[in-house]
Amino acid sequence: MRPVYLPRTIAELWKCLTENPRALLYAGGTDLLVNMRNGNIDPPALICLERLAELKGVEESPDTVRVGACTTLADLLYHPLMQKHFPVLIKSLQVLGSPLIRQMGTIGGNICNASPAGDTLPPLYVLQAEVELKSAGARRTLPIAEFICGLRQTKLQPGEIVSAIILQKSPEYNIHHFEKVGLRKSLACSIVSLAALLNVSPEGIIESARLAWGSIGPAVVTSKACEELLIGKKLNAATLATAAAKIRQEVSPIDDVRADAAYRRDVCGNLLLRLAKEATS
Repeated sequence: MRPVYLPRTIAELWKCLTENPRALLYAGGTDLLVNMRNGNIDPPALICLERLAELKGVEESPDTVRVGACTTLADLLYHPLMQKHFPVLIKSLQVLGSPLIRQMGTIGGNICNASPAGDTLPPLYVLQAEVELKSAGARRTLPIAEFICGLRQTKLQPGEIVSAIILQKSPEYNIHHFEKVGLRKSLACSIVSLAALLNVSPEGIIESARLAWGSIGPAVVTSKACEELLIGKKLNAATLATAAAKIRQEVSPIDDVRADAAYRRDVCGNLLLRLAKEATS
């Protein structure tokens, strides 16, 4: 029988990790338990984090918002601070899984899963989220783009947990966009997704831009060249068509059961074209 530990304090958690160094940690378990049922993983023990109040909640400071790693996706979706400051993340949460999955799944789990199809990841990349990592004797932070280093690979060290996500408020961005293409409208993994933050002047000129695509490679794809190409240009179909052509040249999408590389390449550019509707919204 596989033991399952349910620590109620951080001190109890460190004790569990010390005594069970090969145990797998989880909170909602929406991915972990599926993988166990399918026989993909067989951990000797499990440590559940869902009872740790220290890892939950949303806290505001003048420049940042700190989100506990075990905060559920549903709690974030309806939190007024998140809705006010991070609409791009809210838009991804609205189409993530189902209401039941959002009630169980956590933001830390979505990050640690490090799936290229994780819906929160492109928004967290454009928001330049910092991942807070804790162990029994230390704390450190990494940009999410450094923390996730490949397909289901992170820089989490033995004895460490993801304790929080730190988000910088970015009031200069007046367009927050997220869209994904899947085999159906809900309960479907992304074939391609795009998160975009744009600062557009009253005259319609793009003054700054951040772009991130999900589900096209081992990790989220960003393009500094595409972002720079947009800056100083008018937000219109012609500008976006040029950027779309650029990203189609840059990316090397994956082939899998959901779509082939050629289709993903086309969709990468097409999702950029969809930003044209923001010019009149």
